Amino acid sequence: MSSELSVILQNSGALIQTGLDEDTLAVAGGAINQGNKRISIRGKAFRKVVGGKEVSVAENNFMDVIIVKMSHTASRTFYAQSYKEGEKISPTCWSSDSRVPDINVKTPQSKTCETCQFSAKNSGANGAGTACRLSWRMAVVLPSDPAGDVMQLVLPATSCFGKEEGGKYPFRPYVQLLANNNVSAGRVVTKMQFDAKASTPKLLFSPAAAVDAGILEVLQRQSKSAAAESAVKLTVYQNDETPAEVSVQTEPVQASSDVDANEPVLRPSTQTAPQPVNNASEVMKKWSVKT
Repeated sequence: MSSELSVILQNSGALIQTGLDEDTLAVAGGAINQGNKRISIRGKAFRKVVGGKEVSVAENNFMDVIIVKMSHTASRTFYAQSYKEGEKISPTCWSSDSRVPDINVKTPQSKTCETCQFSAKNSGANGAGTACRLSWRMAVVLPSDPAGDVMQLVLPATSCFGKEEGGKYPFRPYVQLLANNNVSAGRVVTKMQFDAKASTPKLLFSPAAAVDAGILEVLQRQSKSAAAESAVKLTVYQNDETPAEVSVQTEPVQASSDVDANEPVLRPSTQTAPQPVNNASEVMKKWSVKT
């Protein structure tokens, strides 16, 4: 940081609380380093990461959050190189909507994700899952500090799709449950907890309480913040050495240790949506399952 800017910030602390406007964000592009905050679920623990550095680890295997923004679809990333923890490498291909490669992908592996060999079932490591990884992004705040840090949470596919387990749901079925009962995801405190039966980090979701009406205006502002907008967008590291093309893999691509190898392939849902409950008291009773 320049000495001049340092002096300005010291004398005008409120300046950095106003956030970045749309023009500044657009021109700065990928060169932004704001110390972005996120929740990592590496090692089946909730870890707060700021600017790429882990600053705290939760003691419990559950965490209550309020969802302030969600990406509307899952995203995909495909790495031709094997994953090595701590190494920064560029994905070969990626998609923000899990339908077609993004426009800035230099080497799209297929015209659509559905027809790509790397999104096919059993194309992943050791013939399990898919080589192209699905994930879902959201922005959350803590119920105890709704006006505080907006944090990114990136869910692996196994935390997004699947069936209810004892009143707890993967992410998308959980949101469908809320929607079928005319409840927006941002109007409830959501309890996230690790699936004890899963060998790799997998989260399940359930409603914990109604959001206090007194903080709805705060949450609305948080949902429109630059931090929330950034949290739900797929951003990838790119360099000039991305291979021009990738041949069919004779050995499956190694998956990240943060991702369960048995992830489902994204297809239009054939599951029966949870049925709405007509009586409000029955809804709350259904949500009050003790864990």
